[in-house]
Amino acid sequence: MRSNKTIANALLAALCALSAAGASAQNPGLAPVAPEPGQVLASGTVPDEGSKAAVLTKLREVYGADKVVDQIAIGPVAMPANWNGYVQKLITADLKQISRGQLKIDGSNVSLRGEVANESVRQRIASTVATSLNPTYTVNNGLRVSAADQSILDTTLANRTVEFESGKATLTPAGKAILDEMLAALLKLKGRKVEIIGHTDSAGLRATNLGLSQARAETVKTYFASHGLNGDLLTASGQGPDRPIASNDSADGRARNRRIEFRMAQ
Repeated sequence: MRSNKTIANALLAALCALSAAGASAQNPGLAPVAPEPGQVLASGTVPDEGSKAAVLTKLREVYGADKVVDQIAIGPVAMPANWNGYVQKLITADLKQISRGQLKIDGSNVSLRGEVANESVRQRIASTVATSLNPTYTVNNGLRVSAADQSILDTTLANRTVEFESGKATLTPAGKAILDEMLAALLKLKGRKVEIIGHTDSAGLRATNLGLSQARAETVKTYFASHGLNGDLLTASGQGPDRPIASNDSADGRARNRRIEFRMAQ
């Protein structure tokens, strides 16, 4: 009998072709299949036809009968108690929100990979998976927020510096103009959580710079919240001089280090 490690590869790569074809574990005796974009590939080994039918039926309910590519093999493998029942609970419509994903159920180990649109979706899926299983299961949540949305913020900021009055947390008119552009981009990313991170150069006391960077990040958060963005989606922090992106030995380098950073929350 094979070990439990082979059991529940039934859904290995089951989500790998949500948005693009991906690689999958292959089953002995089955020719490799390359799923088309939008298809879901189910592969691995289960002990009987009933287990296979249950997995495929659930996948077809969620994704559509024409979207599921069957590469599941039948073999002499062991199965944890009520494994079929737990698999059924894991295959939900929430999984359709994952792109470039993979759900791997390896005995009592569950691994979830892929990209989701925002942090709230990531947390909801992770919570659903965790609460669907009993404590004997181990869940490895590798979902991440899509890099595409971070690119929107980076492109909008375009390496510009949000300006403040010297030594203060008061925005200049030029600083407000950049924030207005950032606000428009953030409003398009509905429901996304964003980290606002303040940075300074190394001139002066570190403690003073940490306080100033925090105050400036808070100013940006307040500006966004007062212009229609949900403040609960924003967090503000100050890194002071600890994360320079240029040398502090020149005026140009110090100016580049005095900046506001916008990061999609993970």
